[in-house]
Amino acid sequence: MKDGEDVTPGHIIILNGAPRSGKSSIVEAIQTGFEGVWLNLGVDAYVRHITPERYRPGIGLRPGGERPDLEPLIPRFYAALYASIAAHSRLGLNVVAEFGHHDSYSQPLGILSDCAKLLAGLPALFIGVRCPLDIILQRRLAEGAERQGSYITIERDMPIPAPIVAWQDQVHRPGTYDLEVDTSTKSPEACAEEIRHLLTRGVPHPSAFERLASGD
Repeated sequence: MKDGEDVTPGHIIILNGAPRSGKSSIVEAIQTGFEGVWLNLGVDAYVRHITPERYRPGIGLRPGGERPDLEPLIPRFYAALYASIAAHSRLGLNVVAEFGHHDSYSQPLGILSDCAKLLAGLPALFIGVRCPLDIILQRRLAEGAERQGSYITIERDMPIPAPIVAWQDQVHRPGTYDLEVDTSTKSPEACAEEIRHLLTRGVPHPSAFERLASGD
């Protein structure tokens, strides 16, 4: 890329949903099936490979004030990551990223609207990934050893842990999306295809991120 060269911004797809709702599988389907370069700059990569261990779960903090000592860092972590997403787009690279946005900290931080402002002027879609709680629980019970420790441990016939209920309750607030998909009724590939159709039609105006940035 040469200085002064005009570059068409890359597409940005942000997937938002609770843990084990199927976001990562949709990311994989997009990276595998969509044309062009699609980089994953989501929460899993950021927490597991970028955030120092002593500051984890970082932006993966659960709803309910899990780590008040870390909360002052969370807005900066999110701002840095969204600024990076925007920078990739401005260089013509497509980005798909999965998050579990919520504002249920010990003190409300208003992170989502601030993140939306960092994507101003870029072709960004905000996709809600929904999945009923009973299906999420089935997926957690079926997890292999390689995923143990990634989430709260559950066992059959035990009460549903409060953080899991809180995720389901908080993650889709305010629920301002360009598109919603349900992974309990459709495969990751089918969900990705719905997103592809939306991309083909173009980012809506005002988009979900534009509405979030303006406070609507």
